[in-house]
Amino acid sequence: MVGSSANKKVYFVSLGCPKNRVDSEVMLGSMGTAGHELVSDPADAEVIVVNTCGFIDAAKEESIDTILEMAQYKQSGCEKLVVTGCLTQRYPDEVAEGIPEIDHILGSADYREIASVVGGQPSDAQQPDPPKGRVKLPVIQVSETPEYLYDHTDKRVITGHRHSAYVKIAEGCDRPCSFCIIPKLRGPQRSRSIESVVKEVEGLVAGGTVEVNLVAQDLTRYGVDRDDEPTLAGLLEAVCKIDGLRWVRLHYTYPTAFTDELIDVIAREPKVVKYIDVPLQHIAFDMLKRMRRGHSPRVTHELVRKLRERVDDVVLRTTFIVGHPGETDEEFQELCDFVQEAQFDHVGVFTYSTEPGTHAATLGDAVPQQVMDERRERLMAIQQRIAKAKKEALVGRELDVLVDGISDESDLLLQGRWYGQAPEIDGVVYLTDGTAQPGEIVRVRVTDFAEYDLAASIL
Repeated sequence: MVGSSANKKVYFVSLGCPKNRVDSEVMLGSMGTAGHELVSDPADAEVIVVNTCGFIDAAKEESIDTILEMAQYKQSGCEKLVVTGCLTQRYPDEVAEGIPEIDHILGSADYREIASVVGGQPSDAQQPDPPKGRVKLPVIQVSETPEYLYDHTDKRVITGHRHSAYVKIAEGCDRPCSFCIIPKLRGPQRSRSIESVVKEVEGLVAGGTVEVNLVAQDLTRYGVDRDDEPTLAGLLEAVCKIDGLRWVRLHYTYPTAFTDELIDVIAREPKVVKYIDVPLQHIAFDMLKRMRRGHSPRVTHELVRKLRERVDDVVLRTTFIVGHPGETDEEFQELCDFVQEAQFDHVGVFTYSTEPGTHAATLGDAVPQQVMDERRERLMAIQQRIAKAKKEALVGRELDVLVDGISDESDLLLQGRWYGQAPEIDGVVYLTDGTAQPGEIVRVRVTDFAEYDLAASIL
């Protein structure tokens, strides 16, 4: 449904990962096309929409806190509160019963309904009978099996810098990782066609985008579900032919799906930045088995070796989970030794979060929270020493930096990122002198560094 019964002033809150941001931008585009007006202050809104995250406990808490905060505006002019995303896909009834201020609930596969929901109630919506003492419950519209997949025909409203955009090339995941609920929230792998992705990127570039960040739940498995059998390598080659596009960045790759063809394309194609985000989660054999990762430590060691040898100046980002059920002191030490050996450029470390509905939630042998916290601190301390040495080695080097705009720290500074820094997660480069416009790629010399950031002068 695209039409609506009335045009509304809408305030939109997007939580969670870049993949969720893409969904939010598509919903914003849909609402704009339907004639709804997007406002920047919730106090001015007739309808408030919250796109939630429900991946781990911290994300769920943030989502609930945000919903409750937005619900307060119903006392001062907001007519309708709509909640969508992973939290409502996972807990539609619980959210409906716990927060009666919500008027309408959509799941993570029902985004195409947003314009109609904002303007009026769809005819196929279901409203449950309220429990005794309640006037009403929210209307719930949640598909049991997510099948939604946006494409190039869906209008988007880019919410960040116009010159840098995320493009989701696939939705869903078929991996059985023990700790992860995403396959149940997002459904099976569904890949877009190369043609659709290329057309979307062409449209973004025409609007001023110079950096495209490719995302999916499982990027390297792109195309396995399609009869025409596209590959990520083939997609990269097609996207890199687009005039005006300068940088293509890969996020959420999986270690077992790296083909030699893909590594070759990354190595030889100048538009593909030499930055690879490959969440590894652990290195110990038995831990990988308990996590249901589907590969051995040998695969990980071999991949890191190949990437270092074949991709010049490659920057590697990864994430690890400490405290998964059954993790021993010896296995954690093996992980520490691996991080020291591999010398990753960027590492995120998360303590295990028990997620109902996952295989790991059924396992015994839980690791105490205090032990998990101590392990995280210890592993991060190792990585911080590595990261400091790597940043120190950049001082004096010349780099190309994509200018993002005025610095968050001072109006007197510009800030940007070199290819070794992904948006929002890897720090920035502060440009201490010179002038440039957002979206420009300028040559700089690095003059100093801090824990996460660099300082540089424009040449």
